[in-house]
Amino acid sequence: MKAPEELRSHQWYGTDGLRSFSHRARTRQLGYLPEEHLGKPVIAILNTWSDINPCHVHLRERAQAVKRGVWQAGGFPLEFPVATLSETFQKPTPMLYRNLLAMETEELLRSYPVDGAVLMGGCDKTTPALLMGAASVDLPAVFVPAGPMLPGHWRNEVLGSGTDMWKYWDDRRAGLIGDRELAELENGLARSPGHCMTMGTASTLTAAAEALGVTVPGASSIPAVDSGHERMAAASGRVIVDLVRRDLRLSRILTREAYEDAVTTVLALGGSTNAVIHLIAMAGRSGVRLTLDDFDRVARAVPVLANLRPGGRYLMEDFHFAGGLPAFLSRLTDLLHPDRPTVAGPTLRAQLDGARVHNPEVIRPRDRPLAPEGGVAVLRGNLCPDGAVIKHIAADPALLRHTGPAMVFDDYRTMQRTIDDPALGITADHVLVLRNAGPRGGPGMPEYGMLPIPDHLLRQGVRDMVRISDARMSGTSYGACVLHVAPESHVGGPLALVRTGDPITLDVAARTLRLEVADEELARRRSRWTPPPERYGRGYGALYSEQITQADTGCDFAFLSRPGEVPDPYAG
Repeated sequence: MKAPEELRSHQWYGTDGLRSFSHRARTRQLGYLPEEHLGKPVIAILNTWSDINPCHVHLRERAQAVKRGVWQAGGFPLEFPVATLSETFQKPTPMLYRNLLAMETEELLRSYPVDGAVLMGGCDKTTPALLMGAASVDLPAVFVPAGPMLPGHWRNEVLGSGTDMWKYWDDRRAGLIGDRELAELENGLARSPGHCMTMGTASTLTAAAEALGVTVPGASSIPAVDSGHERMAAASGRVIVDLVRRDLRLSRILTREAYEDAVTTVLALGGSTNAVIHLIAMAGRSGVRLTLDDFDRVARAVPVLANLRPGGRYLMEDFHFAGGLPAFLSRLTDLLHPDRPTVAGPTLRAQLDGARVHNPEVIRPRDRPLAPEGGVAVLRGNLCPDGAVIKHIAADPALLRHTGPAMVFDDYRTMQRTIDDPALGITADHVLVLRNAGPRGGPGMPEYGMLPIPDHLLRQGVRDMVRISDARMSGTSYGACVLHVAPESHVGGPLALVRTGDPITLDVAARTLRLEVADEELARRRSRWTPPPERYGRGYGALYSEQITQADTGCDFAFLSRPGEVPDPYAG
């Protein structure tokens, strides 16, 4: 156990010098007595609360519960407001700013008198950003998930945010519902604070955080407005003080085995394709090399056991009361590394002891899975030499082996303006192709990948088509959408060479995606291709464009993901 003089914060507060005198004086200015903080672990609470982030609007109150737990355990809590990345409102996409929040997290923890951290997030990009930054600075840390919102309701139907938004928007475009129904849906789709209550990106990544071992048990599925969520926040405050005293740093938690277990968890949940990018980036910050091949290898051996939308039937509140992630992982222990450490117990095995499934329809047994293999497949071929992904569990099975002519759109705005034009002659057999929507071309790889089906086809009852892009899509989305094509078209990837009418073959079983055009013709096209102009002349966008890596390597910044030491600041 650490003695007070061994704490990192001691160099700010405990030495006999001018700077320590100044630090103590300024802490008195904040209104704290010496006995409230001197010799105690200083805990930073990084809070992504904001008035414009509905996923996190309750985190201001939850931070008070975290502080309560820190005080109870003998620590000294300090709350730090950090960037809020609202999936709903931030444009062009919060993915553009994931690495910015990771930088802010890392530098705040490094530059202030902090011994450990509680990271509060949940909306899609905040979970990986906070953990990437914290992993880079390598202090003890606990993650507090924002929690899913309550289920939506409309005319006796239970709604899933995101998933049913796409469904009913298509119904409106098809003429099946009108403005009155849409207005009612606006009021019923998202009924409380919290992130999406489907197995979208938010739920996938908070579950991954729990599987990694950086939350208290069961934290990821507790509904945001449940009193259990406040109790979890207070427990997290107590846990972080203990971690600091034992000097249990993130590097001892976020191991190769932990990331492999997170991959297994995501695939068995039928989770979001976005987790592929984020887990690769997070692992890189932990010095662990995770690749698309790791996901594909695990996917072939892991069944989908979570019957959750968009690939299944139920929502996160059902999952929580079915036993949550501890119960879910108890059905996968032979596929996990149960003897690795976690923040909440000596081992994952001990953390899962006594976990039980209370509803086998929500958390399926191994002999009755929702799908026999993981819900995400990694594709290779001449259209995606560095890989692409598809969430095939949420696609029309008839489209998982398909050849059709390409209908190419050079950018998202053009696609929006023209997709419904009957003169394009789009049929259900076409393969819709969107380019210039990747990490640099988007910019920021927006969630454009669930391209809309033309309204004349919607009116004919068509609800899925093969769609290919270098973009991402919301984890709440569904359909035969091939995503994350790498390299992206903006940097000269093969997607830049596709022309309308070219045949494209998707074969998920064979894990292939091919442009059926002769190599000689593709070489001729490449010789005439010129790179598009850069979007940013200055500012953060220019830094982003210069440093961003491709989807297959996690879309981190090159200067952040490379190895190298960063010294602690001198505080004296």
